[in-house]
Amino acid sequence: MRRIVSLALFAVSATVMAAPDAHSILKDSDQARGGGLPGIVWEIRLQSRDGDRNDEPQRILVKAVDNSSVAETQEPVRFKGSKILQVDRNMWMTRPGLSKPIPISPRQRMSGQASNGDIAATNYAGDYDAQLAATENIDGDPCYVLDLSAKHKRATYDKIRYWVSVKRVVGIKAEFYSVSGKLLKTATFQYGNTIEHEGKRIPFISRMTIRDALIDAETVMEFGTVKVKKIAASEFDLGQMQ
Repeated sequence: MRRIVSLALFAVSATVMAAPDAHSILKDSDQARGGGLPGIVWEIRLQSRDGDRNDEPQRILVKAVDNSSVAETQEPVRFKGSKILQVDRNMWMTRPGLSKPIPISPRQRMSGQASNGDIAATNYAGDYDAQLAATENIDGDPCYVLDLSAKHKRATYDKIRYWVSVKRVVGIKAEFYSVSGKLLKTATFQYGNTIEHEGKRIPFISRMTIRDALIDAETVMEFGTVKVKKIAASEFDLGQMQ
């Protein structure tokens, strides 16, 4: 009898040990979208559509280190030099002609379906509590399904359901919800870029498509060549933006 009980306890312990940790999955997946890296630069080409109307395309240069990032508009020319600075959970916007940076929310629309927080480096592990809800196949790719709840009001979304590839440990689909549980937007992700970090080749995002849940509107963000490089701390100095 004692042997049977011991075997049962061992089986339970083995099951607990084998269960994947939702926070670790989320933290590892962040790297493929710029989070938790020592220094990285990439370019975003952004195109929004609302029904049959196409907005003017934009080109943005993004630099990120850990929990800080700065996104500077390159095109169109009339917005050139405009910047969005993120430091930890705070965000500011400035543009030529403004006397000082303006505090903004990551939840504000930046362009089309893309919010300010979608442009910045992703730090879901820092901004959300994660629970493993299920496992599910998407186009033959086994995925962890994570339910994310915002830790604070500075997070871009209140709730996210996030599909992370088991094999590649990258987010491949997301659903964004309001605090009441209303579906706001959906997103899909592709990873055609790669970076080198700590002796490993890591897939990096190449395309993000965000669609409105209620109307025929979408924003496509194409991520250009990614460079891992050291970035001066002054790039993220709010005083320098003035």
